[in-house]
Amino acid sequence: MKSIQLPLSQPGLDVSVHEVSFRTVDRRDLKALIYRPQGQGPFPAVVCVHGGAWVSGDRTATQGVADLVAACGIVVMAIDFRMAPRDPYPSSLVDINYATRWLKHHAAELSVDPALVGGLGVSSGGHLILLSALRPDDERYASAPLEGEDKEDARLAFVVTCSGVLDPLARYRMARENGDRDILACHNAYFGFEAVMAEASPPLILERGEAVDLPPALFFQGGDDPRLPRDTAQRMADLYAAAGGRASAVIYPHTGHALGEWGRPNIFDLLQRVSALIGEVAS
Repeated sequence: MKSIQLPLSQPGLDVSVHEVSFRTVDRRDLKALIYRPQGQGPFPAVVCVHGGAWVSGDRTATQGVADLVAACGIVVMAIDFRMAPRDPYPSSLVDINYATRWLKHHAAELSVDPALVGGLGVSSGGHLILLSALRPDDERYASAPLEGEDKEDARLAFVVTCSGVLDPLARYRMARENGDRDILACHNAYFGFEAVMAEASPPLILERGEAVDLPPALFFQGGDDPRLPRDTAQRMADLYAAAGGRASAVIYPHTGHALGEWGRPNIFDLLQRVSALIGEVAS
């Protein structure tokens, strides 16, 4: 039995970073930054999905949190993916599903344990990684064959969201009530219609009783986040548990949407909780 190098409870390892091209689609190379902690491994890993309201951002947007997660002993694959308005839903889910399989396929060379590949998403990226976790075998999301031997699946061993827009329909309606035209425009560009937002809403998926994967999950949210309904993370955790999954909502009081506003104590608490979750999954 191989020995798994489990995460530290706080950052302590040196981290190297290199860039890879993991997929070519529509004559575009999708790139990822691989954050690899010092040590022999094999390490747990996460596919890291940035925010940007489904229309902006790239693999560099999560650099701060990716560095800290990797320094705890977790390989981080921070990815680019297609976005609206050029590429609306579900194009980004195809890329995330592909990236998950790619990471498992290249696990040996990256010192990754393929059985401990999870997901981490921030803001709209939290929505995307959770949706991918729930539907790893969705024919739309898994439609791109992996180059070479394609025997990997896109199942995630665990999933973590930070300020996740976990219910895009509820957030859209909140933005409409608040007259937030920028957020409304982003939702419309990516989803097009409220019916599509509902189809791609993780809490509504669970309320409809769809057959889904339910990897252990952590949902983090700022208590004073102005960009999300206040019950977003807790509602998601409650529905997850009711569906038979294991999930916790962690609310940091007096904090906003951006992780940079959360402060070091909360970020270190987040890292400790993620490390503990991976330890539980591995045991």
